[in-house]
Amino acid sequence: MILKDKKILLGVTGSIAIYKTLDLIRLYIKSGAIVRVIMSESAKKFINPITFEAISQNKILDENSENWDKNSDYNHIDIAKWADILVIAPASANTINKISVGIADNLLLQTVLACKKKIIIAPAANTNMIENPITKNSIDSLENLGFKVLKTQTKELVCKDVGNGAMLEPIDIFQITCRELLKTSYWKNRRVILSGGGTVEKIDGVRYISNFSSGKMASSIATALYYLGANVSLVTTRGYENIPKDIDLQIVDSSQTMFLALQDKLALKSLKKSFLFMVAAISDYIPKESFSGKLKKESLGDNWSLELEKNIDILASIEKKDIFSIGFKAEMDKKEAKINAQNMLKNKSLDAVCLNILDENNSFGSQNNNIELILKDKSFNFSGDKLDISLNILEYLEKEFEK
Repeated sequence: MILKDKKILLGVTGSIAIYKTLDLIRLYIKSGAIVRVIMSESAKKFINPITFEAISQNKILDENSENWDKNSDYNHIDIAKWADILVIAPASANTINKISVGIADNLLLQTVLACKKKIIIAPAANTNMIENPITKNSIDSLENLGFKVLKTQTKELVCKDVGNGAMLEPIDIFQITCRELLKTSYWKNRRVILSGGGTVEKIDGVRYISNFSSGKMASSIATALYYLGANVSLVTTRGYENIPKDIDLQIVDSSQTMFLALQDKLALKSLKKSFLFMVAAISDYIPKESFSGKLKKESLGDNWSLELEKNIDILASIEKKDIFSIGFKAEMDKKEAKINAQNMLKNKSLDAVCLNILDENNSFGSQNNNIELILKDKSFNFSGDKLDISLNILEYLEKEFEK
């Protein structure tokens, strides 16, 4: 329920992409938001208003339903005051060009002029229309005025042309909306680097040593940080499929490639003090020798001993000057878990440790988790969905490290 009680005003214009907007509303509703829809007259040619009323669970606002009764806020002035954000999806080329020059000859455009909140525009048009110099100039103008104009995507359009102009997918618009509604002054533009997944240590051309870490917790924290406004870089081996597209993603395999990638990310400077979340499960031991090709069992015989050597401790090796560093520790021994986490906090010069005790109810790959956030002199417990836990952890870290 990350958007609980957030008020989203959704404008729809005449475009075949309007069918995607129904899924977008479902995402908003599922996340706890309150959604109201403004339909242009041309939008009604594609979808009956009753469909939007059923999905949004609110009556739509259009030219016929606008009401100026003192007890009603269903007019373009009051509904603009009601909203926390205005999202126009899909936005036709006609609508984009009109907004850019202040034309307000229909209810949706009048609402845009009356709205002082953030406005997100998700264009949808034929390639020739979206790339017309007039439309491109309008988009540039709107961006300079503070509108958030989303990119379009290249795919087969309804006219059967393959080209740029398709509206972004609902999940992408949803995630961008979350960022606009949830970003905070503390996290906004703060650089954050995360590692995730289990490292893959090569034995030969087809075999490797790894572990069961899914990478989901790192991706959940990366997503939460993106929503809060941070500049996020995720270095991971797996579990990154559903993260927001604007996150800087680098896919690695071995602990060595992860170490080098993290060093490169940490070398970039930021105006605000950066954070490092070391969520990855790094192999403690790696093959002493990596073989080329494929080892044959006929050559190895009935018994084969694979010699391992101790791996680099990435978290201990990283220079922690001018960063807040947060370690993650997975344990199965409940008696020793917290002591081990506290030792990790001290021995590796960390600012916090997130302890995860694994058992039959809390295993690798689950969408839920139990985390104890351990600081130098206090600790906090969180349980539930990994994204919700991530947002809670970040809230506590913000309070702890207010700089």
